[in-house]
Amino acid sequence: MEYVTRIVIIGGGPGGYEAALVAAQLGAEVTVVDCDGLGGASVLTDCVPSKTLIATAEVMTTFDSSYEELGIIVADDTPPLERAARVVGVDLGKVNRRVKRLALAQSHDITASVTRAGARVMRGRGRLVGQQALDGSRKVVVTAADGSEETLVADAVLIATGGHPRELPDARPDGERILNWTQVYDLTELPEELIVVGSGVTGAEFAGAYQALGSRVTLVSSRDRVLPGEDPDAAAVLEDVFRRRGMNVMARSRAQSAKRVGDRVEVTLADGRVITGTHCLMAVGAVPNSAGLGLEEAGVKLRESGHIWTDKVSRTTAPGVYAAGDVTGVFALASVAAMQGRIAMYHFLGAAVAPLNLKTVSSNVFTDPEIATVGYTQADVDAGRIDARCVKLPLLRNPRAKMQGVRDGFVKLFCRPGTGIVVGGVVVSPRASELIHPISIAVDNNLTVEQIANAFTVYPSLSGSIAEVARQLHTRKVEDGA
Repeated sequence: MEYVTRIVIIGGGPGGYEAALVAAQLGAEVTVVDCDGLGGASVLTDCVPSKTLIATAEVMTTFDSSYEELGIIVADDTPPLERAARVVGVDLGKVNRRVKRLALAQSHDITASVTRAGARVMRGRGRLVGQQALDGSRKVVVTAADGSEETLVADAVLIATGGHPRELPDARPDGERILNWTQVYDLTELPEELIVVGSGVTGAEFAGAYQALGSRVTLVSSRDRVLPGEDPDAAAVLEDVFRRRGMNVMARSRAQSAKRVGDRVEVTLADGRVITGTHCLMAVGAVPNSAGLGLEEAGVKLRESGHIWTDKVSRTTAPGVYAAGDVTGVFALASVAAMQGRIAMYHFLGAAVAPLNLKTVSSNVFTDPEIATVGYTQADVDAGRIDARCVKLPLLRNPRAKMQGVRDGFVKLFCRPGTGIVVGGVVVSPRASELIHPISIAVDNNLTVEQIANAFTVYPSLSGSIAEVARQLHTRKVEDGA
């Protein structure tokens, strides 16, 4: 009788379900243990819901910012003196019902795919028990909602349990007025005055979305600028857009507490100032779901932050135990989690595998305009981690941008001075998440600016700016005799 490798995956997010699909395709016996529904936070409470909400906000922004310039006439009953008033609105209850419906549908689709591939899906919470057995196997105990337990034996275990919103001790969410990013989809009415605490990716995305939907938004940032981890030129463009659209952006303002006062929320800053609003969204980071899994007893090393230490093929310090996704703290992106999970299964099951290379990861901030990046960054160049040339081209020069009324944004490319090999890029524009792909291909395949410049682009198109930046970099390389 042929032996079948047994794989147990704890957590059904992108790292878990993608690993399950790979392992099943490679002939393993796969069990996915999940307590909330496949897709995890990414599908149910984070990425899919937020981007669905943002899709509505994007339509609102596009309409509000360009309908007059593009010559669109809206017939309504607005009195002449109020012609400048908003002519479109949003039903947030309807928007959020759509958000939840799409998230649930996506989760069901993923479950069907995993089941169809031959994997078993168990509803419950899994935890490792003890050390590796003499035969190399591991035990996982699954506790169901009714308290019943089942013990699984596995040749390899993948931990893909994700994370949850971080909470400040004096700003606990109540789900009604003080919210974290998983609770906003229960709102039935648009917040009149929304305070967003945290100016990272999550805070910036929600601040921009609710501003577009019609809320008066105050964004509280403890740093000098919004999106402190992103390209500084890109962050400057976005902050300028936020302020121009009426957002109150408070830089160098650390929130200390948030409390309800009747139907309002008071946020106290570290310097003693108090700001008020009808609602407050806390977006102050995430905490890994690594507690209660029996990890340390199993020999799995945790970082001080609680994240699981992994190497570039997703191995932990415990033999036969792998980890993927936000619980590792490597890069909080669904695409990275999925890649980590796939790599783990390829590695354990003996298939060809390439270690995770974060310098080829493309990411996107779903604000308006979007900010997409890949490869080496301006910070890497400024810190001397890589020697690279850079050219930035504003979208104002792009004919398609002019036609569509796009004023804000740019394309930036980084290349090696001698060879012209593209090592990174930034796109700030509508649909930057789509435009970054050719730059990602260039970075991943060591293409040169000459090759990018010589490839045909459609005229007129926003992608034409990518080719134009490449041409400018190539021209400089030639002029310098490189």
